[in-house]
Amino acid sequence: MLTSQQEQLIEATAPVVAEHLDAITQHFYPLMFKRYPDVASLFNEAHQQSGAQQRALAGAVLAYVQLRQDPARARGVLATVVEKHVSLGIQPDQYPIVGECLMAAIGEELGDALTPEIAEAWAALYEELAGLLIELEDRRYQAFALKPGGWRGLRRFRIAATRQESAMIRSFVLEPEDEGPVADHEPGQYIGVRLGIEGETLYRHYSLSDLPNGRTYRISIKREPEGRASRYFHDVLNVGDSVDLLPPAGELTLQGGNEPLLLISGGVGQTPILPLARQALAEGRQVVYLHAAIDAEHHAFRQEVAAMREVHPSKLKVVAIHEHGDDADHCGRLDRELLRHYLPASNPRCYFVGPQGFMSAVNQALAELGVEEDRRHFEHFGPSRPIEAA
Repeated sequence: MLTSQQEQLIEATAPVVAEHLDAITQHFYPLMFKRYPDVASLFNEAHQQSGAQQRALAGAVLAYVQLRQDPARARGVLATVVEKHVSLGIQPDQYPIVGECLMAAIGEELGDALTPEIAEAWAALYEELAGLLIELEDRRYQAFALKPGGWRGLRRFRIAATRQESAMIRSFVLEPEDEGPVADHEPGQYIGVRLGIEGETLYRHYSLSDLPNGRTYRISIKREPEGRASRYFHDVLNVGDSVDLLPPAGELTLQGGNEPLLLISGGVGQTPILPLARQALAEGRQVVYLHAAIDAEHHAFRQEVAAMREVHPSKLKVVAIHEHGDDADHCGRLDRELLRHYLPASNPRCYFVGPQGFMSAVNQALAELGVEEDRRHFEHFGPSRPIEAA
């Protein structure tokens, strides 16, 4: 627990640290990877290069500083961090590494302005934050391990089947090598995958693209030209090969109620939206399923969604938007007028996933159409960041 003097120091120096936080995080990651090379595998190199990881860390630290006097709100803000950490299998003994390197980065950036007293106060603040995250993560680990078919840490799965869903997206059905049951996940969640590629360990997250069935998980992966993990799945792995999985995680889950849903996806963003649609239809809810793709060749799951519509003809409306070609309901890009046309009239909930710019535009359009913020749900592929950041 921080002393009253440390509390005062944090309050007094928080604006200065906030002003320099972007630069601090830019120092932090190279420093940590140099001192502790083994932790680099936990971070996506592309997210490092784009700055998304650094911005996510800065945002989490600032949010905690601002909300720590309100524990309930602080836990809510940290929920996304906890989910990411669970899907990576983060352990308590890794937090001192982060604390050491973060304080070193603060010292490099602030120089003589960081007195021993101020450094001690911020180190105590970090220990407080780390303790809270460790507590929340341990609860998640324990709860999942206690589920039928649950586990803690890594579990080995083999590829039981694959299916090409579009020109760029392929599904992989994964079954446990131990042939035991598989714990249910919440539709909309993702799962952590550990890969060994040319002697290097990589961790990635992929959305679970089907409902839980107690036997297998399905992930559907877009082949990215520069994506080491996605190319490994598409170009190297075959039926019978194995990967390590961590527990499912993620907050993009269906809110209870009976209001209609507008489900919006762009490209591979369809992977978490598809199981949300299946769950909602099983609960008897009205669903408008709106998907945007480049063209028919890049439109994944088209037959699967059509089969859903045949089962639920009065509950499911399917809308396809292609930038090119005439094999869709609309040609061009998704815009506010299209959203206005298909937005259910009776206070709907809206879920949307896709590229960052796509989500920013959808979020702004829905806000302008009167959809309240607490009824707009989305998820980033990668580190969390403000929805407006295109």
